[in-house]
Amino acid sequence: MRYVIVSGGVLSGLGKGVTASSIGMLLKSLGYRVTAIKIDPYLNSDAGTMSPFEHGEVFVLDDGGEVDLDLGNYERFLDITLTRDNNLTTGKVYANVIEGERRGDYLGKTVQVVPHITNEIQDWMDRVASIPVDGNGDEPDVCIVELGGTVGDIESAPFVEALRQFQFRVGKENFVLVHVSLVPVVGVVGEQKTKPTQHTVKELRAAGLSPDFLVCRSEEPLEQATKDKLALFCHVPSSHILSAHDVSNLYRVPLLLEEQNTTAMVAEKLGLKMTDNRPQLDAWREMANHVDSLESEVTIAMVGKYTGLTDSYLSVIKALQHSAFKVGAKMNISWVDATGLEPESESKDPELYTKSWQDLKAADGVLVPGGFGNRGIEGMILAAQYARENHVPYLGVCLGLQVAVIEFTRNVLGKAGANSTEFDEDTPHPAVIFMPEGSRTHMGGTMRLGSRQTNIQTEDCAAVRLYDGATEIHERHRHRYEVNPDMISDLETAGLKFVGKDTEAQRMEIIELTGHKFFFGTQYHPEFKSRPNRPSPPFFGLVEAAFASQS
Repeated sequence: MRYVIVSGGVLSGLGKGVTASSIGMLLKSLGYRVTAIKIDPYLNSDAGTMSPFEHGEVFVLDDGGEVDLDLGNYERFLDITLTRDNNLTTGKVYANVIEGERRGDYLGKTVQVVPHITNEIQDWMDRVASIPVDGNGDEPDVCIVELGGTVGDIESAPFVEALRQFQFRVGKENFVLVHVSLVPVVGVVGEQKTKPTQHTVKELRAAGLSPDFLVCRSEEPLEQATKDKLALFCHVPSSHILSAHDVSNLYRVPLLLEEQNTTAMVAEKLGLKMTDNRPQLDAWREMANHVDSLESEVTIAMVGKYTGLTDSYLSVIKALQHSAFKVGAKMNISWVDATGLEPESESKDPELYTKSWQDLKAADGVLVPGGFGNRGIEGMILAAQYARENHVPYLGVCLGLQVAVIEFTRNVLGKAGANSTEFDEDTPHPAVIFMPEGSRTHMGGTMRLGSRQTNIQTEDCAAVRLYDGATEIHERHRHRYEVNPDMISDLETAGLKFVGKDTEAQRMEIIELTGHKFFFGTQYHPEFKSRPNRPSPPFFGLVEAAFASQS
């Protein structure tokens, strides 16, 4: 097994995840099987209980793992299916070691960070790197390991030490370290400053790790003089100092690295064979060129509650973009804070109220994504009502399906006060209820999670067309509440059809509205399985209908 370790310095948010994904994609284009591990130094067991405002979206895997959003980047770039164990956290490591101590695994020993914690980290990487992820059952050839956080952080120290030891366990010939850093330009002179990178590499080397490659983030391409100076002070060959300057679209990043001979240099370091016949890379280049050539535009109003941090909806954004690529248009997302649509906003913040409604009405389609809590719910319900009454293409995902059902129950069935018991436990008409097997006392990992089968109930529906004729589909879930089964008959009689149900036909998975050009809702989260060349069917349906409505 070969390992490519991607670490970061200076500050967070430099693009370690995209760098790791891009290197993985380049190695996969050589014909090698690639997997990925994300190390998150936080104490949480997983990302499931974190606020999207603080950490971005929670990405859900087939096995129900609630993980860091970078695993979504890996799956999209590499077209693989990862497991919950591909996300390693401090919480998981310490839980395993403490459990082992209680069993007596270390009997007679004083359990310490070194060697017990560091050994657990190494054993975890060794084990997970061998798990097949591309569907053919074969063990991967290369494992990309991204170390989250910034080198020098206290919480990262055990992982840095584990990686220092790991290079000798697997052999230096099977270990490549790529360090991502920042090269800023300060002042009017426009000089590219190398000191931040010098300091972070010094810290890394003091911990016993010497980078093989530097990936330097900057606004403009690195100048040769900058590379030469970094090579002099960082003990890295100038040819191994890679410019990761701002590019027109994300899909240019692997091509940018390829142009700097990255694939060949990493392959040589790991003893991998190069080849000139790389159809996967050619297809990627064609896709990137296609994205850059798009001129038409389609606008989708994203009505949510976490609009202040777009990473909260990263997979949703990607699914919309993938769909726009397919219809031949640029994706313009109009961010609408759901609270701004609510009547009380008109008096509290009239400017926000006016803008929110203007943005909603100017869009070609409306999307209400998933979320938790009651903030902004009435605004989402109003957005669903607007889309339904004005025949604007609408997609509701998870919570978005639930608010569409609530709106329909109130305004079509005439059941005033209808709501979800999540938001009003005493609602006279519970359109959405708590699932009986859920836990009301423990939050982490207690939802209906992971890949579940949905059976499409009739061939005469949009879902069958979008899923290419399939009547059994598998998508990922993350929810605690469901549509009240007692209301299904009345809702369907009035025109809201539940065309997708679970295998027992008890849980409602897909809704469609009779007579509407596109009014679609899913209880599952289809965005998690979207790929650049294979967009999520429900998202494609929304964008396709929205784009067609322009003419």
